[in-house]
Amino acid sequence: MLVFPNSKINLGLNITQKRPDGFHNIETVFYPVNWRDALEVIENQDPKELFTFSQSGFLIEGKKEDNLIYKAWQLLSEIKPIPAIKVHLHKNIPMGAGLGGGSSDAAFFIELIDKKFDFSLSYEQRSTLAAKLGSDCSFFIKNTPVLATHRGDSFTDIKVDLSDFYIAIIYPGINSNTKEAYGNCIPKHPEIDLRSVIEKMPVGEWKNHLKNDFEETVFIKYPKIKELKDTLYNAGALYACMSGSGSSVFGIFDKRPVINLGPTNNFYLQTPASKIL
Repeated sequence: MLVFPNSKINLGLNITQKRPDGFHNIETVFYPVNWRDALEVIENQDPKELFTFSQSGFLIEGKKEDNLIYKAWQLLSEIKPIPAIKVHLHKNIPMGAGLGGGSSDAAFFIELIDKKFDFSLSYEQRSTLAAKLGSDCSFFIKNTPVLATHRGDSFTDIKVDLSDFYIAIIYPGINSNTKEAYGNCIPKHPEIDLRSVIEKMPVGEWKNHLKNDFEETVFIKYPKIKELKDTLYNAGALYACMSGSGSSVFGIFDKRPVINLGPTNNFYLQTPASKIL
């Protein structure tokens, strides 16, 4: 069985509070986009190898046991025995990019195993499993725009539709450290109501109201990311922003953009014809 896990962008991101557990409360809007990985699971004829993992595309560093797909397999195996499987992931979504690719891979793996081996898990059960793997992982179970609060793991639906726009995403080949990015930020109460801006204002006005609190410190350390955001505005973006804690930046355009980029940047363009589901 083959599935294609998609990514997401953040429409604004406010860091509102340092939590007693050491994490931070945030508010942001997760919006799904069509930059995708490819994930395949087939049954392994060798029953001694319960979980075999291979990958291509962007190199995934670290041990297999640290991969969210493997951790998802462990959680699912506690519910019901899974026949021996071979898993192959073609990594097309850059890592350390603020696009949620790893979380999406794990969420899609949960969905795939649920269907392939007739787990018959409810939406709530699948979401709960995904939430154990990461704050934004369960977002990809429903995979529709949400306002995310608390640790980025509490979701409410929000009315936003960018299907008539072009969305350009640039990954500059910089791996932005999320923990470090949080450590350099000072939480503060947001000056604007994120939902009101998203739902009531035209996209062309977002740049005056929607901020990503990570940008202030990340841009100092990585000025190239700031330059790319400026490039998007110079190309005619109605709104441009860094996604998550970086390092990808995206721009929303009302017509197909012409953007001149160097060879070190990975580029994705979602057109109005692109559909998530």
